[in-house]
Amino acid sequence: MNDDTIRLLRECNAGIKMGVSSLEDVLDKVQGQDLKTLLLQSKATHTKLGNKTHEYLNEYHDDGKEPAALAKVMAKLKTNLKLDDDGPDTTIADLITDGCNMGVKSLHKYINKYPAAEEKVIRLAKEVADAEETLVKELQDYL
Repeated sequence: MNDDTIRLLRECNAGIKMGVSSLEDVLDKVQGQDLKTLLLQSKATHTKLGNKTHEYLNEYHDDGKEPAALAKVMAKLKTNLKLDDDGPDTTIADLITDGCNMGVKSLHKYINKYPAAEEKVIRLAKEVADAEETLVKELQDYL
C-alpha cells in the first residue's frame, strides 16, 4: 500500500458518491420510462463500483472522502434551476452528461496524478470512467 493508492481510492469514492447523489436528485423528475430505466441502471452500476471502492478502503483502513459540500450544493441548485426552465428529460440528460464528462476528466487527472497506485485501484478508477463514458453515449438520444 502507498499514498497514491489511498489518494486515488478517495477520489474515486468522492466521485462515485457525487454521481449517485446527482442521479438521486433527478430520478423523481424523469418523465420517460426509458430514461428512468437507464438512470436506475447507472445508479446500480455506480453503487456496485462504490461498494468495491469501500471494500478497498476498508482493506487499507481508510474512511474515504466525501464530495466537496459546495460542489454538492451547486449541483443540486443547478439541477433545480435548470429543471424549472426547460423540458425535464432533455435537461436531465444534459445535466447528467455534463456531470459524467467532469467525472471522466477528474478520474483521468487523478489516475495520472497518482501513477504509483496499486494496479487494482487504477483498474477500478478506469472502470468508473468507462461507466461514465458509457452513460454519456447512452444519453445522447435524450439530448
